[in-house]
Amino acid sequence: MEEQAGKTTQPSKRAFVGTVTSDKMDKTIVVSVSTKKMHRLYKKYITQVKKCKAHDETNSAHVGDKVRVVECRPLSREKCWRLTDIIERAQ
Repeated sequence: MEEQAGKTTQPSKRAFVGTVTSDKMDKTIVVSVSTKKMHRLYKKYITQVKKCKAHDETNSAHVGDKVRVVECRPLSREKCWRLTDIIERAQ
């Protein structure tokens, strides 16, 4: 397959793996994504947590589940992520 001249390819969508923090909303979950980053001066690892709201069409994810979310078009004012799959269920 040849690419046409002047046509750019779409960049790949961002994906995160995180833990479901809340599932109280209808078709929406709150996912906490944590990353470890080293402090520049003190050389100590700091855990940074980012919370994002993701669309869960079937209300299948529950609190404590490990899930994968992918970036998508804005679905509401704060929701621009979509649940793709549940990696691990909570006990």
